[in-house]
Amino acid sequence: MMRNLAAGLAGLIFGLGLVIAQMTNPAKVLAFLDIFGAWDPSLALVMGSALAITAIGYRLAWRRAGPVLGGEFALPSASQIDVRLAAGAVMFGAGWGLVGLCPGPALTALTIGGPPVWIFGAAMLAGMVAFRFLPAAGAKPA
Repeated sequence: MMRNLAAGLAGLIFGLGLVIAQMTNPAKVLAFLDIFGAWDPSLALVMGSALAITAIGYRLAWRRAGPVLGGEFALPSASQIDVRLAAGAVMFGAGWGLVGLCPGPALTALTIGGPPVWIFGAAMLAGMVAFRFLPAAGAKPA
């Protein structure tokens, strides 16, 4: 129960941070990505702050034997760059660059963004379903 409450609180803080930083505003994000036009560098401060806080958090976490609320640290086991990873990164970047949203801010903006954000959310869900059910490159069919 405590783990779920902590996860919910962390999600709420994350979502509020996205809204306050205007990461849920596609126009703001697209202005940040427009480095040869009307560039808005303010989101670089948001990203730099997030990197700094994450680095500190990892340093503190690795000093512990396990997570504060029990269990064990969940670390990724894959270490190879494969076609699925590269294709996913390209789709993530293209989606972010075309519409100014990435998954976290899009989920946060679902309640305030209207039809364009809902379409993005549906496309994101379709991509997750396709990833789940399409075989990996080189995988043998069952």
